[in-house]
Amino acid sequence: MATRVRRWNATRSDLATRTLIAINAAVFVWVILGGTSGVLSGSNFNVRQYNLALREDFLADGEWYRMITAGFLHFGVLHILMNMILLFQLGQILEPALGSRRFVLLYFAALLGGSVGSIIVSPESLAGGASGAVFGLMAAASVALHQRGINPFQTGIGTILLLNLLITFAIPGISIGGHIGGAIAGAAVGYCMLQPQWQRTMPWISWVSPIAAIIASFVVAYSIV
Repeated sequence: MATRVRRWNATRSDLATRTLIAINAAVFVWVILGGTSGVLSGSNFNVRQYNLALREDFLADGEWYRMITAGFLHFGVLHILMNMILLFQLGQILEPALGSRRFVLLYFAALLGGSVGSIIVSPESLAGGASGAVFGLMAAASVALHQRGINPFQTGIGTILLLNLLITFAIPGISIGGHIGGAIAGAAVGYCMLQPQWQRTMPWISWVSPIAAIIASFVVAYSIV
């Protein structure tokens, strides 16, 4: 049985991606079951959303778990649908290259970078969504392509990242800080994690860099609050 499990895991190069999507979907269903009309369209909030969302005063009250839970909270079907499509597509690229465990570390480094960015730019706004993490994955993929001498705009990833950045600034109500913070964290960590084999002088940095970014996110948030 143990051998079969190992073989099954070896064939599932996107297991972490699918698991993250499943968690996001489960949280969304749980939120919907909390009631309140308008939750599906994103035009209204309910108590369950409020209990997971991020805002500076929540952190001041010691509710640091919101730095993470906000990254799995979505406001409306369109919000989660767009994020999960991008997460799935980017996971197909990054998870096989990194392995599931390092991919998850990159994901959470970007997610927490987005949380810090949201607190810095809009501390009084109720924030949520996997957008910060997704932006971080897009930025990491773009950096990885550049490191290999490939223009990200020739693959479509650069174009998607640019379009999403334009949408971030063009449409009201989108967390600018969350998106930019996630992208910065993803690009920085991705630069360390996704270096080509022939350029790696410190292989351990691919593990240390995301952990350091995660810790730094909490330290920066604590210094702000």
